Amino acid sequence: MLKLLDCNNFWSPSGGGVRRYHLEKMDYFKSRSDVHYIFVMHDNKTYTEQINDHTYVEHIEVPKVWGNWEYRYLIRKWPMARVILEHQPDIIEVGSPYFMPRIIHSIVKRNKLQSKVFGFWHADFPVTYARRFLKNTPLGLANRGEQLAWWYARKHYNRMDGVLVASEVIKMRMERNGMNNLHFTPLGVNNELFHPDKRNTGLITDLKAGNPERLILFFPHRFSKEKGLHVLLRAYEMILEMLDVPPALVLAGTGPYEKLVKEAAAKYKHVHFKGFIENKREMAEYYASSDLGFALSEWETFGLSLVEALSSGLSLIVAGEGAAREHVESSKAGLILDEVNPDQLADAIVRFSKLDRYKLSENARKYAAQLSWESCFDRQLDIYQRAIEVNKRMVH
Repeated sequence: MLKLLDCNNFWSPSGGGVRRYHLEKMDYFKSRSDVHYIFVMHDNKTYTEQINDHTYVEHIEVPKVWGNWEYRYLIRKWPMARVILEHQPDIIEVGSPYFMPRIIHSIVKRNKLQSKVFGFWHADFPVTYARRFLKNTPLGLANRGEQLAWWYARKHYNRMDGVLVASEVIKMRMERNGMNNLHFTPLGVNNELFHPDKRNTGLITDLKAGNPERLILFFPHRFSKEKGLHVLLRAYEMILEMLDVPPALVLAGTGPYEKLVKEAAAKYKHVHFKGFIENKREMAEYYASSDLGFALSEWETFGLSLVEALSSGLSLIVAGEGAAREHVESSKAGLILDEVNPDQLADAIVRFSKLDRYKLSENARKYAAQLSWESCFDRQLDIYQRAIEVNKRMVH
């Protein structure tokens, strides 16, 4: 039986894509009796949760990141070493770039384990967390910071047995920067749950508030600068002067900018603060009942929420970089911004109001129907099994 252990520092109980990825992965492996699957979840205490005879969640106590976040960053080696040595996995999948690759490499080397180590490129960190944060600094610091991050990535990821990448655009960028042994493994979507049939007429009636011409805009992302919330709120103010009917704007999530969301909901009659939607069925209803969604982050490495929206038939306005652009260009189901700023976003919303929404919705659904979680994890498992077979041949 193949033993697979998943670990990263990006898990959050109210997070988006990484959380969804691991929950779907656990559902998949629960039904695979030929795989012993262990997910390491950072928590406020340490204990083992056994899902069935071959599926485990190893909760380990890790302190929270400072601020209004629910992330917990493991920087110590021994809690992870205990779990790895207990389960002796054949494959270790590392899902975050900062501390975890170093920790895992050290444990495997020190204990002379036969475990194959793979990375999952959940965050394009040389661009997202180096270039972006240093963007307006002098003396070329943004370029230097990005190059240093790529050096760090090559140092740790090129030691691995492979790296899984969910976007062709991101994969090509990694290859240009010297990353090796990359595998294109697009993520999936639950096409039955996230479906246009999940439209909730009662919800639509409530949000349209007596005017069938009212657009319903939906933003189900973390309330942060990275996700473009501040741009959307400013653009909303502008379109009130540009459209005859004020759109309904549903803001669903949590994060450091929650105060701005609550202020907007108090100020504008048709802005609604929904909070974090934990129930997948409720999220599916909001996607299918809305007219337009947003993916304003230029730093998406796949964008699960984008594909859930598209699968629901929801058109999108997206940033012109990364996986967001890739999805909309391929699907022809929305508009792409040259630059993420309030003026361009407001103009795009007005342009969208004049387009054939039925055709866009049809394009969205057709594109997302090609993706599934089963095919995603089948592909990953095939990569892992081939790595194990190669290892066995080398040993013998």
